Amino acid sequence: MHKIIGYFLHNRLITALVLILIIIGGLSTVPFNWHSGLIPRNPVAVDAIPDIGDNQQIIATDWMGRSPKDIQEQVTYPLTTALLGIPGVKTIRSSSMFGMSFIYIIFNDDVDFYWSRSRILEKLNSLPAGLLPEGVKPTLGPDATALGQIYWYTLEGRNPKTGKPAGGWDPQELRTIQDYYVRYQLSSAEGVSEVASVGGYVKEYQVDLNPEAMRAYGLNLVQVMLAVKNSNIDVGAGTMEVNRAEYLIRGLGYVKKLKDLEEATITDRHGVAVRVKDVAKVSFGPGDRRGGLDKEGQEAVGGVVVARNGSNPMEVINNVKAKIAEMQGGMPEKTLKDGSTSRVTVVPFYDRTRLIKETIGTLESSLMHEILICIIVVLILVLNLRASFVIATMLPLAVLTTFIVMKLLGIEANIVALSGIAIAIGVMVDVGVVFMENVVRHLSTAPHARGKQLEALILNAVHEVSGAVMTGMGTTIISFLPVFAMQAQEGKMFHPLAFTKTFALLSALLLGILILPTLAYWIFSLRIPKRWALKVFKKRVPRTFKIMHWTVSTNMLIIAIVVLLATYELSSVWLPLGPQNGTLLNLLFVIVTVGAILSILWLLVLKYEQILRWCLNHRWKFMSIPILTLIAGGMIWTKTGSEFMPTLDEGAFLLMPTSMPHSGVEENIQNCKILDQRIKAIPEVESVVGKWGRVESALDPAPIQMYEITINYKPEYQLDDDGKRIRDKNGDYIRLWRDEIKNEDDIWKEIVKAANLPGLTGSPKLQPIATRQVMLSTGMKAPMGLKIYGPDLASIEQAGLQMEKALKAIPDINSSSVYYDRAEGAPYIEIHLDREKLGRYGIQVGTVQSVIETAIGGMAEGSTVEGRERFPIRVRYARELRDDPDVLNGILVPTADGTQIPLGELATFHFVKGATMIQSENTFLTGYVTFDKVGNKAEVDVVHAAQKHIDELVAHGKIKLSKGVTYKFTGTYEQQIHAAERLQVVIPIALILIFLVLFFQFKSVTASMIHFSGVFVAFAGGFILIWLYGQDWFLNFNIAGVNMRTLFGMGQINLSVAVWVGFIALFGVATDDGVLMGTYIHQVFLKRQPHSPLEIREAVVEAGMKRVRPAAMTTATTLIALLPVLSSTGKGSDIMVPMSIPTFGGMLIQTMTMFVVPVFQCWWRESALKREQKKKN
Repeated sequence: MHKIIGYFLHNRLITALVLILIIIGGLSTVPFNWHSGLIPRNPVAVDAIPDIGDNQQIIATDWMGRSPKDIQEQVTYPLTTALLGIPGVKTIRSSSMFGMSFIYIIFNDDVDFYWSRSRILEKLNSLPAGLLPEGVKPTLGPDATALGQIYWYTLEGRNPKTGKPAGGWDPQELRTIQDYYVRYQLSSAEGVSEVASVGGYVKEYQVDLNPEAMRAYGLNLVQVMLAVKNSNIDVGAGTMEVNRAEYLIRGLGYVKKLKDLEEATITDRHGVAVRVKDVAKVSFGPGDRRGGLDKEGQEAVGGVVVARNGSNPMEVINNVKAKIAEMQGGMPEKTLKDGSTSRVTVVPFYDRTRLIKETIGTLESSLMHEILICIIVVLILVLNLRASFVIATMLPLAVLTTFIVMKLLGIEANIVALSGIAIAIGVMVDVGVVFMENVVRHLSTAPHARGKQLEALILNAVHEVSGAVMTGMGTTIISFLPVFAMQAQEGKMFHPLAFTKTFALLSALLLGILILPTLAYWIFSLRIPKRWALKVFKKRVPRTFKIMHWTVSTNMLIIAIVVLLATYELSSVWLPLGPQNGTLLNLLFVIVTVGAILSILWLLVLKYEQILRWCLNHRWKFMSIPILTLIAGGMIWTKTGSEFMPTLDEGAFLLMPTSMPHSGVEENIQNCKILDQRIKAIPEVESVVGKWGRVESALDPAPIQMYEITINYKPEYQLDDDGKRIRDKNGDYIRLWRDEIKNEDDIWKEIVKAANLPGLTGSPKLQPIATRQVMLSTGMKAPMGLKIYGPDLASIEQAGLQMEKALKAIPDINSSSVYYDRAEGAPYIEIHLDREKLGRYGIQVGTVQSVIETAIGGMAEGSTVEGRERFPIRVRYARELRDDPDVLNGILVPTADGTQIPLGELATFHFVKGATMIQSENTFLTGYVTFDKVGNKAEVDVVHAAQKHIDELVAHGKIKLSKGVTYKFTGTYEQQIHAAERLQVVIPIALILIFLVLFFQFKSVTASMIHFSGVFVAFAGGFILIWLYGQDWFLNFNIAGVNMRTLFGMGQINLSVAVWVGFIALFGVATDDGVLMGTYIHQVFLKRQPHSPLEIREAVVEAGMKRVRPAAMTTATTLIALLPVLSSTGKGSDIMVPMSIPTFGGMLIQTMTMFVVPVFQCWWRESALKREQKKKN
């Protein structure tokens, strides 16, 4: 180590080059919106949160017109059983709905995404003949998951000059533009997997048959259908050479207009052609709809852009926006009656960009505030301007180095990854503090050292404490390695944090060893001629400074000025008390808050010797304090609730109610319209777009009774394009919410009130990304729920309705959110054929079924080819002859001799109830009961209470389950259970690794255990602060009208994976002060070789006195650096704050180790001395 430090210190040109490369590379890759123009930008990719979705593939199969029961039995079930044998499959879920089958294959996380797709394609291509109905062909969905739905938009007619809505386009026109122009253009953007359409009307050529006219001409359905099909065909007849020129021969016969179809010949009667127009009405019309879009009460047309799996959402969105800007000038436009122009415009209503920018903006602000506050603290604690400059320089350099490594390894900058840097800042600065504190101490022995002497002093000073620093950083880094062992969603969530925190700490350590000595040499080599300085200060410094030594007075004055300026700048950008209180009040608050922490620690340093001697003389009394702390922490731990993950505020809600199973298209359109209008009337709501049914994509298996309403609410304060708050002319932030609206929960309550419509279910509080994640991992549309498995739908429904009622009675569950997702209840008209009558007329079953399918449902007989556009040609009975159950009897069925028999003569009609959607998991039929918790209740506690209640009711027979029916609770609860099981392994591993690092440093089990004790004390401190956060009385007072609990986001904190990760981070730094002190105690003992208890105590006191100041400094920087994080309120703070609380609370209590370690050391060494003396005697 001595040689490495010496090499870079002696070869300062190499060090300078490395330094320049770090600065240029860091500024080039920094993920924030910094555009200096001097350095080319190649930033780290950014996103809001890591992609924690399951490794899923989707198989979609169309069999239009078929009931869910037919789809389940003839498509979904056979396909599912055939796919079960694919290697690496974890679960197969399926949904069978009207005309569609969706099969979701969830693979293990270690299976490559595209390898799994190739295995599925192999399986689909080798399906045995007869497994599926004729003509049914399953297709593999897009290479993406629902989490990839990053950009939703509507197409609207807008004035190209003003940008204001102009209208003038009907839903059919907009849908055609979307399907055949916009969709293809956006699909070509890099990183886009799919662009799916929704809303509007799909244009069709509709041939509406008149059965009476057909009977008059002696025609049947088959003849008309064949004529329509044969009227729409082009052919090629090769080539012909004329005068040595080759001519291509084409026979043109595609339908181009309605008249082409009308004039199509079916047959002739007595030499007169019978044409389609003679037996049918040909017109344009809308196709059948299974989904639609509504924007604030108006019918809308739009689409959704899906990012390819593994692509960066922000980059894809930017590519899409670039493509939109490119094609906007060529979008269709028309002149309206008033002479104005209306151009079709892409208008986004869900764009993940804002969330990403706000989240990254929150982290950027927190990091900047942390760095600035650390510089202030270092200036105050070190009291040496030159040393402070070196330490302050190392911090941004380490952050820039981390960004370079992130770019090289392809790690995204998201809320979790950047949180790793945020929680490491305090520890990173400790490296420079410890090194420079020792350098300053060594230089105090030779204040006029120059050249080689200065080099030697710096080299020896850095090398002297390098072992302790490396051990301290080693425990911090190694303690985080078990986070890499996390699996499933918790692993995907926190692996980026583990990477970035490790990179940040390694960067700080390496820069401290390689760069810091050279920087220190340069800074301490600078000398300002004394006569120049005296001339300046005689003019500007009051006489009172003349009584002080020149160097001290100047140094202190400059430090005071720099600290004041830095604190002022911090106050003006941090503004913890809000802009309404002005910069001065915020400045005072920052000074008092930081000063309070520093004063306590400084008082500890001043009184350290006195307190330590008391502790050494009253060991048992003193040890009762950490013992009671441990007991208190343990008791709080056992009573703290658990959840999987804190909820990230996405800035948008997703309202997902469901209508009754019997509701039809018109009913759902009307409900969606009313909901949108009511919600848009809420002042805090920015935009509302509702979707009923499904998007034309395999990623959206929604029946028409399901709504998905995207609600974008306004940010609390007006923001600029980079997600930063805007001030008014008075310097105050512009607040956009009403005074009575305090947080997002208040907005949700307003939405719930507005969405209370008869015939609609309630909806849990949902957000777009979180909902997609839950649906991807559980198949449910809520984070908490109950899965019911059974042999048939009736048994499942019986159990589900009973459990729905039981769950509503549980106090911790929001009763309005409890809903059994009814599989049955859809009204069916079943046509039962009378085979005896069919035989009497000589009609086959297939003939009747074909007539039913075509006359009522309609049969697509090809599509027209009109340039890029393709429109289906549908043949069926006229609407008035098929839209009423009473007229279905009159549908004519042809016999072999051409006679037409009414359907009513051949069949009977029955009105029954059947399935709306049939869901299954691993071929077992499944039903869902979804629910939500009340307030901030812990998810695990709520589920445990619900499970206990349901189990008791089942055991006592109050809930009667049919034979074969089973149930289990699911949702994020399952993920929390999995994470807890993993943490039971991960956390002990982290503790063992920390202990091993300590053992390798001290080569003694006893010494290692002494220093390891800091972990337990800090652990208890973390839980004590978590408990205090949940107490209404704690910090419940106002300063300048700002409540301190609100400022620091205090409330109930549940034990989530984020909190446990915070504890793992705490374990790594909890031993640092003890290691620093223990290392020097060991050095003092080797030097002094004490031979009596008194000498041992004096040696311990001497060592403690030498190391209490750097120990207090590192604690101060760690604590104060977290203040901006703890008080952050922007997007992303929901995850940052819970991770930071254990570290802050633990480090507060951990100062106790400054006394615990010396007391244990003294105890241990006195015992060893007694044993040696006994052996001698």
